[in-house]
Amino acid sequence: MKKPIPVIDLFAGPGGLNEGFSRLGEDEGDPDFDTIGSFEMESSAIKTLTLRAVYRQLLRNGGVPPSYYDHIRGDLAWESFVADERVAEALEVASDHIHQVELGSEDDDSDDLIRGALDSSGVTLESPWVLIGGPPCQAYSLAGRSRRVNDDSFASDKKHFLYREYLRIISTFAPPVFVMENVKGLLSSQSEGSGTFDRIMRDLCEPGDGLKYEVHSLVIDKRPSQLKPSDFVIRAEQYGVPQRRHRIILVGVREGFFDQAQVGKLTPSNPVTVADALLGMPEIRSGISRSKTDDQAEWEAVRTLASSPAQLPPAPTSRGGKSLRRQSVPAGLFGEWTMDDDLKEVIQHESRDHMVEDLKRYWFAADKARRDGVSPKLAQFPPHLQPKHKNADNEARPFQDRFRVQVANDPGTTVVSHISKDGHYYIHPDPNQMRSLTVREAARLQSFPDNYFFVGSRTQQYHQVGNAVPPLLANQIAKVIRELFH
Repeated sequence: MKKPIPVIDLFAGPGGLNEGFSRLGEDEGDPDFDTIGSFEMESSAIKTLTLRAVYRQLLRNGGVPPSYYDHIRGDLAWESFVADERVAEALEVASDHIHQVELGSEDDDSDDLIRGALDSSGVTLESPWVLIGGPPCQAYSLAGRSRRVNDDSFASDKKHFLYREYLRIISTFAPPVFVMENVKGLLSSQSEGSGTFDRIMRDLCEPGDGLKYEVHSLVIDKRPSQLKPSDFVIRAEQYGVPQRRHRIILVGVREGFFDQAQVGKLTPSNPVTVADALLGMPEIRSGISRSKTDDQAEWEAVRTLASSPAQLPPAPTSRGGKSLRRQSVPAGLFGEWTMDDDLKEVIQHESRDHMVEDLKRYWFAADKARRDGVSPKLAQFPPHLQPKHKNADNEARPFQDRFRVQVANDPGTTVVSHISKDGHYYIHPDPNQMRSLTVREAARLQSFPDNYFFVGSRTQQYHQVGNAVPPLLANQIAKVIRELFH
């Protein structure tokens, strides 16, 4: 067996980028990468990272026991799960390399932790290792900026400059390779009158202490000096992810480490649609908010009011739950990536409550999208379904897309953390279910494996899913990085 390449994961979130790297070679019993340090500040994401690291330790050391599946199905409490000696040992190892740290804060001890992890792995200046992670630059995102243009605190938002902490870590530890992910809004962001992306590129190429890096694109075959900002944008739907997620991915290579750095390019693949990704998910109905009963009869009455007079198919009766029997599996490479033969159920597939008027809108939008192949704009809604909102008549796109269906025969739209607040942008394509996407459905669109459990409240679970890098895309990036070292 080869020695895995060490990985340090900054701003790890729930672990999407890390999952892609860690899984490469793992299914064959010979992993190419080993994460020796993960850094994240949010408590529920730390718990998710920890559980996944326990799973990974078990998988690499004798196999995953049935108790793991009992736990994620909700049949076995955490305390009982970790009482098993093998699990307890895996937890101890996992806890050693997962760190709840607010990078850049006064009590940030990440330097000592990174140095300790690298030293323990025998890493020297000439050893191969990778720094991965994207500073959480919500301040740069197109949606975020549109809401904050008149906010005096925008320019001073510390998230705006968290990349400087990332930069400082690069200059301190000089990784041979770094992979930095960020939002597309970075391309048009301005800070103190200058283009933020250009400033970041200059910084990354010369982070300090005499270090120099070449920053490569994963999709455009040009020399680094010839690349323009848009050449760094990766469109996830072109690489097997069932979602039109467009993000900047930068690959930095330290000058002098390789005789001649040949950074490969991602290979496009056939698109995976929402229908492809959600295949086999049990049909469930939504709940009714502000209802004393929320019973089946009430829900079906709303469905009848919302629908056309045509004969309705049988209504789903379940609202889902922690674990439901899977009906079938997605096909092809996406199915191979997301499925686990030891998990016959779908977990974390539970519907949210919605107001009666919104349920009617969901039916209308999903039914029209099914017929037209495109999600309707708000102006196409009948008068009785128009929201009573001062911006409802606004022709600006954010309001015209207020209710957005994930159209079955296309890749989905970008899953972002806002999904934790309401489901209006994430309406299920089947009008008969009259609801927004569940946590598991959103995770499928993000290409998380079905055995990947998100810890925390449902709001926290949605937030984690929306903030993640799609693991399937990360896995393809990891293949390029592996070839660079070999």
